Amino acid sequence: MTKILITGGAGFIGSNLVEALHQKGYEITVLDNLSEQVHGADPEASPLFAAISGKVRFIRGSVCDRPTMEQALEGQDVVVHYAAETGTGQSMYMVDHYTQVNIQATAMMLDILGARKDHGIKRMVVASSRSIYGEGKYLTATGAATYPSHRDERHMQAGRFELYDTQTDAPLTLVATDESSLIHPSSVYGITKQVQEQLVMTVCPLLGIEPVALRYQNVYGPGQSLSNPYTGILSIFSNLIMGGGKINVFEDGLESRDFVFIDDVVTATVLAVEHANAAGQVFNVGSGVATTVLEVVKHLKAAFNSDIMANVTGNFRLGDIRHNYADLTKINGLVGFVPKVNFADGIQQFAAWAATQGHKDSAYERSLSEMKERGLMLGVSV
Repeated sequence: MTKILITGGAGFIGSNLVEALHQKGYEITVLDNLSEQVHGADPEASPLFAAISGKVRFIRGSVCDRPTMEQALEGQDVVVHYAAETGTGQSMYMVDHYTQVNIQATAMMLDILGARKDHGIKRMVVASSRSIYGEGKYLTATGAATYPSHRDERHMQAGRFELYDTQTDAPLTLVATDESSLIHPSSVYGITKQVQEQLVMTVCPLLGIEPVALRYQNVYGPGQSLSNPYTGILSIFSNLIMGGGKINVFEDGLESRDFVFIDDVVTATVLAVEHANAAGQVFNVGSGVATTVLEVVKHLKAAFNSDIMANVTGNFRLGDIRHNYADLTKINGLVGFVPKVNFADGIQQFAAWAATQGHKDSAYERSLSEMKERGLMLGVSV
C-alpha cells in the first residue's frame, strides 16, 4: 500500500501525519477545503498549508462535493478520513452543517466506493473522537461500572458539577474509559462522530476494505491554530496569555480531559495504517492521564512565565462533559502503541512554539457570545 488519500490533510493532525508518511516514502494526496476557521483569511499562506506543500498532490475542495471526492479517491490504496467540523459548542447551533460535513459526506464517499468494483482501497482509517462516549466511565460505591448521562442543569447552576449516583446520591469514582464503554454522546459533534465511525466500520467490510477507527482524545502540540476558538483550551489560553488578557475558567476548573501530544497521535495513526492487527479495530488514542483545567492553567503560566489572572467563573456550556480519559490497554496490546510525551514536557514544547507565533486575533469572545445568545452557556456570572 503506497498511495494514501488524507481528507482534511492540511489541518493540524493531517499536516503532521503528512510529514511522517512522506518520510516513509508514501505517495500522498490531500483533499482539503482550507477552511478560514482553521487557516485564516489567506489560507494558502498558512503555516499548516506550507507544511504540506511540495510533499503531496493537493486538491482544494469539499468532501461534500461528489466529483471532487471521486477525483481524490481515484487510484488510492488507503484513505485516512480526517475532514470534519470539530467544534463541540458550535455544533449545538450549526446542526445541519455538522451533519452534512461529518455524516453525509462520509456516506457519499462510501457510496462512491460501493459503485466501483475496482476501487482499490485496502484500508480506511477514520478519525473518531472521545466525544462519542459522552461522560466517561465511573464506578459506584459498590464497584459497579456506570455511565452517567447529561448533568442536571439545576445542579450545575448551583455549582454542583461532579457526577453522583442517581439512586443513592453518593459521589461516583472516575476510571479510564475503554472501547467497550457505553457510547452516549452529549453534543451534536459527538453524535456526528459516532455515526461517522459506525458508517465506516459497518460498510467498509462489505466493500472489501479494512476499517480502523481512532477515538482521539484532546490532541495538542506545535502547529495547532491559535486563532480558531474551537481548537481547544490550550490554544485559547495561550493566546490569552500572550495577549495580556485574563483567563476565564468554566465550572470550578476541576473538570478534566486527556491531552495527547501530536507526535504520539501521529505514531498511533501510522500504526493504524500499517499494522496488520489494526484491521477491523476501534482504538482509543490518548495519554491515559486525566488533567484538570486548573492544572492546564498552572502549566501554561509557568511555561510562559506569566502572572495572568485566572478567574474561575462557574459558567458552563450545555453539552460539555465533566471527565473522560482513555484506557489504552487495547491499542497497546494489539499494535504496541505507548504514548511517549507526558503533559509537562508537551506543554513546554507547545508554549515554546506558540511564543514564536505571538498573539493572534481570535473569534473566541464572539464564540462565547454566540453560545450565550442561544442559551447554551449558563452560570451565575453570565
